Amino acid sequence: MSKHQEYLAKRQLKRGTAGWVLLAGLGVSYVISGDFAGWNFGIAQAGWGGFLIAAVAMAVMYLTLVLSLAEMSAAIPAAGGGYSFARQAMGPTGGFITGLAVLIEYALAPAAIVIFIGSAVNELIGIDGPWVYALFYAAFIAVHLAGVGEALKVMMVISGLAVFAILLTAAVLIGHFDASNLFDIAPASAQATEALPYGWYGVWAALPFAMWLFLAVEGVPLAAEEAKDPAKDVPKGIIGAMLFLLFTAALVVLLLAGAVGSNVIGSSAVPLVDALKLTGNPTIATIVNVLGLAGLVASFFSIIYGYSRLVFALSRAGYLPKSLSLTSKNKVPSRALIFPGIFGFVVSLTGEGDLILAMAVVGATVSYALMALSHILLRVKQPDLPRPYKTPGGVVTSAICLVLSLIAMTGVYAFDPSAFMMTLGLFVIGGAYYGLYSRNNLVAGTAEEEFAMLSIAEQELETSAS
Repeated sequence: MSKHQEYLAKRQLKRGTAGWVLLAGLGVSYVISGDFAGWNFGIAQAGWGGFLIAAVAMAVMYLTLVLSLAEMSAAIPAAGGGYSFARQAMGPTGGFITGLAVLIEYALAPAAIVIFIGSAVNELIGIDGPWVYALFYAAFIAVHLAGVGEALKVMMVISGLAVFAILLTAAVLIGHFDASNLFDIAPASAQATEALPYGWYGVWAALPFAMWLFLAVEGVPLAAEEAKDPAKDVPKGIIGAMLFLLFTAALVVLLLAGAVGSNVIGSSAVPLVDALKLTGNPTIATIVNVLGLAGLVASFFSIIYGYSRLVFALSRAGYLPKSLSLTSKNKVPSRALIFPGIFGFVVSLTGEGDLILAMAVVGATVSYALMALSHILLRVKQPDLPRPYKTPGGVVTSAICLVLSLIAMTGVYAFDPSAFMMTLGLFVIGGAYYGLYSRNNLVAGTAEEEFAMLSIAEQELETSAS
């Protein structure tokens, strides 16, 4: 057995597990908790009109990002997702910075979500805190350890319940819609208007909250190596997920404030539930409250999947300790599931869900800018790279994403400078680790070498198996 074959034999994911429908479900599952809470605080920052501007801008950013990722994931179907694309376009250092940015997002987001889960559980049965966080981390990591096929099917069921809750809420509230409710926040100054009660600064500060309607949909390409036909399934899955999320985002942003007023929704911890209660639907509100927990669980569950595949890919390439990419007999990266889970649990003990979420958004926006730049560079440097799917608009589309990503990143600073600076601290720590250690321990010098090594090892394994 060659050294390449021996190395990869211990680092195998289960191929052919997910078709495009499961991948689209994964994309929706990543994000769906964002429809239940978090986004609405952007209304408190900007008023409904200002938040609408922020939401449209972020919808355009995510749509252009998804279209760019669809092309790159079809051309480079690797489990590293954005990291793999950036390494191909910008070399080892660019790949590491992008991978680190995605890792910050995906390691911190579950910690924030599990805090929100604790609050939801507390409202239902009066229990919250570390034991709840530990139970959810342990239970859902255990499901993932059983195998990817089983995990994705469980995720689809949970996501379906969450989507049902949103559709049920919309059906009930549509009869209570009154456009005047959208603009019930009084202007904060003489220069402000009802449409923009906090001016353009409010729109800027609302950008991170608008991102919560779509945050993490970019994780679909992390499942590329487990797709049935990556070149076709990943683009269809990520675009399908994004279109569906645009629909659910439009429902909650329009109907909740339209039914009970922007003032109420902008300060609500459970906006769907409060909107239903205030319109005289307490029974449905209770049902949606329970199903809202399913939405949080769906995102928590699927982002755990996402971070494990990212850590697996970074470890397999040598950016992180190589032992983290070892896979079990079920072809599951066990250590890549467990160790980031321990990190996330420790972070969750702070109880600072909003701060952790803001830090995750900084990581996300940095990664979006670098992924968009990767798309542009790959078009310029490798025009002959086989592209089964091509981004409509080409580099213009990815350039729009690049500009909006940088603007969104500054929005976190406008809302919470401490979250912005703390995330920069994580980048400094990660950069020091790369500079002092991991850049000298990479498995391959370039992305092409890495992919070639994996391809050769796979062929050898298939030959020996037959």
